[in-house]
Amino acid sequence: MAMYTNRVVRWSKTNPFFTVLSRNFANNSSARKWYQHPTVRYICLVSGGLLAFTAATYRNRPKVYALQLRKDEIADKAIKLTARERRFIKFASVEFDGQIYMTPQDFLESVVEQEPRPRLKRKSLTHAEIQQLKDYTPPLKHGSSQLFRSLRDKGIISYTEYLFLLSVLTKPHSGFRIAFNMFDTDGNQRVDKDEFLVIRQLLGGSLKDRDLDEATRQAMEKIFSFAWKGKRGIESKEGEEPGEHDDYVDDEQGLQRKHKVDTTLQIHFFGKKGDKDLQYDGFYNFMKNLQTEVLELEFCEFSKGHERISEVDFAKILLRYTYLDTDEYDNYLDRLLDREAKEKGVSFDEFRQFCQFLNNLDDFSIAMRMYTLADQPISKDEFSRAVKICTGSELNSHLIDTVFAIFDEDGDGLLSYKEFIAIMKDRVHRGFKSNVKSEGWEAFKHCLKQEMKQNV
Repeated sequence: MAMYTNRVVRWSKTNPFFTVLSRNFANNSSARKWYQHPTVRYICLVSGGLLAFTAATYRNRPKVYALQLRKDEIADKAIKLTARERRFIKFASVEFDGQIYMTPQDFLESVVEQEPRPRLKRKSLTHAEIQQLKDYTPPLKHGSSQLFRSLRDKGIISYTEYLFLLSVLTKPHSGFRIAFNMFDTDGNQRVDKDEFLVIRQLLGGSLKDRDLDEATRQAMEKIFSFAWKGKRGIESKEGEEPGEHDDYVDDEQGLQRKHKVDTTLQIHFFGKKGDKDLQYDGFYNFMKNLQTEVLELEFCEFSKGHERISEVDFAKILLRYTYLDTDEYDNYLDRLLDREAKEKGVSFDEFRQFCQFLNNLDDFSIAMRMYTLADQPISKDEFSRAVKICTGSELNSHLIDTVFAIFDEDGDGLLSYKEFIAIMKDRVHRGFKSNVKSEGWEAFKHCLKQEMKQNV
């Protein structure tokens, strides 16, 4: 309004017509009342018109609010990255043709470290470098528990393969055969490259019209439990034929792109030409070696070159992925220190055996519910018997004593197995199950807790 008024004032001073009107008003002002003068009426008429025009313009101007979003913007913000997606993006250090990849070293760090190695940016691989990576990948028959550590950055792992590898880490040995049979869609006891890509389609959320019945499809989702696309709300693009680009989903984060690259796992399983079959023995050894390699990394972090770790270090490994308050975490360690009269240590074989038991937690939970009444605490003998039923092997008595020293709250020799299972599930899933819900301030507090645990 002030802008329009200033313009009228400036125009009136320079316009001859207004100058004449002002002079006449001055000459006749003594003869009549000032508000009856024609000049005043004219000025009031012009001013009123300007005010009406300004008011109408302001009223009809479209309103813009700071929090106003278009429907498509709201939809975009509704698509949130999962905890696994965020972690993959965080640790992936290379990219090719718009798609990001982990190296074998990246994968190992993502499951045992809080943060990735410092880097300025991701390395962009060329076609020639992609071809060179094939020469570094050994065949399956030469696989070992040193595979990922020996490859280091001489390989690429896609997001869907990352999900598959995570599922391998949480599977009991009894589940290896089930996993293999789900790959083996034609039941010939061999898995070829095309059958292996079925699981990539499932993990990538783009499993469409395949020769799989609904029961098989649901069983695969239950076993690997990483279906992605349905949670993200991504559907097939209009006009795209079924089966076209089924292997990949084109997303903004670069997790998956519509191009085909032979990754390290594909070359390791099926050879450089992709014409070899994967037998169960090779598949079993790969899964077993991967679990061993990750456990060796965790064990060596605390053993510092020795053959055994202390009972306190064993407790720290078990509690490192849990969501306990700092005081609760300290209480577990203090409880162990008060009750362990003599330090015997825990060997790697004992540590691996206990972690294999943890991969059978679901069976252990069922056994406990059937064995006890009204969820009563269990004794050491009952705990040992249930472990043997689930895994087929017995835990070392010293290991059981250590577990009870950590989790037996009142020292009566009985363990609340429900609390034990709840805490150990965070350990098995490396915090992913709870981390999905942890955002904002809660995530910040969790990070502080994890840092404090690492420095204890």
